[in-house]
Amino acid sequence: MTSAHHLPAGKAVSDPYAVDVSPDSAGWRYSSLRVLELPPGGTHLFPAGDSEWIVLSLGGGCTVTVDDAPGQDAFELRGRSDVFAGVSDFVYVPRDATATLTSEAGGRFALTGARCTRRLPARHGPADSVPVELRGTGNCSRRVHNFGAAGVFECDRLIAVEVVTPGGNWSSYPPHKHDEHHPGEESELEEIYYFEIAGHEGTPGLGYQRVSPSGRGSGTDVLAEVRAGDVVLIPDGWHGPSMAAPGHDMYYLNVMAGPGDERAWLIRDHPDHAWIRDTWPGTPVDPRLAPPDVRRSPDGTTPDTAPSQ
Repeated sequence: MTSAHHLPAGKAVSDPYAVDVSPDSAGWRYSSLRVLELPPGGTHLFPAGDSEWIVLSLGGGCTVTVDDAPGQDAFELRGRSDVFAGVSDFVYVPRDATATLTSEAGGRFALTGARCTRRLPARHGPADSVPVELRGTGNCSRRVHNFGAAGVFECDRLIAVEVVTPGGNWSSYPPHKHDEHHPGEESELEEIYYFEIAGHEGTPGLGYQRVSPSGRGSGTDVLAEVRAGDVVLIPDGWHGPSMAAPGHDMYYLNVMAGPGDERAWLIRDHPDHAWIRDTWPGTPVDPRLAPPDVRRSPDGTTPDTAPSQ
């Protein structure tokens, strides 16, 4: 099954970005993602335009200088060696500002964005402030880095989190959706999944992503083999599972935004599969996942501050 909603690595290239997904290219209204690769000593300037942005390290560090109306701010983004090396610090860039990224050693950086109306101050988010959670149990265990989750870090519309899934496990399960507005029950959010998959002794990694129609919107239908650098666009539909092939840990970055007045991440589980949550209590969390200080949520409930992708 092929789909315009699955963009294999290289399909969303737009110089200078290895990935460039905008509301216009995606055919929706809010969510954006860019992946920038800087060589040693490299510099990149970008205008925020009508969107707010979070600059996140996928590997390496940089200086982010933000020029906006109140003045100029420079933030050191320490970053990390790669996406499997734990959480990273990050930098928030407000709409209508101009940001410059400079990296002495080079690196790869995600620019997660959302069209918005409020103009918030530029800020640095330290790595030690990022809530880290385990979600699910057994072979549904995954680790969520809630750096840009609603209720964790203030944005106008942007919601962004990272998920790490050990090889052989399923994430985004049970399948869920957020394509309708039901106050207190479900948010309407466009979503981008960006994947990186760990290789093994030179063999590239792979995984699989499913999106099935929910009866809303375009009827998004995806069954895709995903590899490092792939993107899946989810304007609507039940999404999940995200399946990590045995021996290949899976990382994905989620970028979400929508029209609701409240910035919230509220989901509905697929009624045919929601029962799986009842099997999780009492089942151990995958021991490959987390340090002992990570907060565990084995029942799969979704606190206001943390998506359960």
